[in-house]
Amino acid sequence: MDVRQLRNFVGVVDTGSLSRAAVVLSVSQPSLSQQIAAMEAELGVALLVRSPSGVRPTEAGVTLYGHARAVLRQMQEMRAEIKGGGPAGAKGHVIVGLPTSMAAIMAVPLVERLAESQPGVRLQLLESFSGHMVELLANGRLDMAVLFRETEGTGISVTPLFTEYLSVYGAAHVGNPQSSTCRLSMLSGVPLVLPGRSNGLRMLIERAFAQARLELNVVADLDSLPAMLELARHGNVATVNTAALARLPGNTLLARRLVDPHICRPVSLCRQTTMPQTAASLVTGEIIRSLARELGPSWDKVA
Repeated sequence: MDVRQLRNFVGVVDTGSLSRAAVVLSVSQPSLSQQIAAMEAELGVALLVRSPSGVRPTEAGVTLYGHARAVLRQMQEMRAEIKGGGPAGAKGHVIVGLPTSMAAIMAVPLVERLAESQPGVRLQLLESFSGHMVELLANGRLDMAVLFRETEGTGISVTPLFTEYLSVYGAAHVGNPQSSTCRLSMLSGVPLVLPGRSNGLRMLIERAFAQARLELNVVADLDSLPAMLELARHGNVATVNTAALARLPGNTLLARRLVDPHICRPVSLCRQTTMPQTAASLVTGEIIRSLARELGPSWDKVA
């Protein structure tokens, strides 16, 4: 196998389609298929499962994908360092996963801080649900991710960042709209829009309502943070999300921290332990930790 084959294999896995990868990589699809077949023949294992909807890696393909990305990253950093005349500052490509609520808070300052202090680092941000990013991290498709967890898993290291507290957004008719807090009991029976039931935030809220023996009245399942906040802004329903959203510039939506009890969850920086830690990924991780320390009183900082 050579670097060209590895790069093309990564492209196929990333796009999930031989035809789409052929367009992105500027390679004919027959040539791409022949390259994959040659790699499978050399390794003696199937690397892709083909179906009418596209392709996905086999277990062996996932392993190869992780190694291929590591090789390509090292090649990229080697070229950047040589062209730059030496190791003056970190260089290379880093892919970071952020849940939607964290992306709203951290994405802009992270991009700006990296551009200012580490111009040689090319950052790629992926915004998705936490559960999906666990899978991408395990498959080596992310260098790191901010996830709602505090325990390490197989092949995944966890560095605590802060504790995220939740607030209710909207519901001006409930309790005192001038207060900075809202008792959870006041939301019993209040129409809410929340993420779908497979979402970790939804499960956390359901558990809190059940433990307090309150009526959870979910009128719509929406896996869209902007849509949930906009509906809460209209005044007919409310939603629940991280308290830090209230501090975003230009926010005018009524937000009150939930109390009696608080609802909170740990937030951590997670990495795959089998992936090599490059200079670029190390400085990116440190900037994420710094942002967690700086972004203020909505978070109970532990990092």
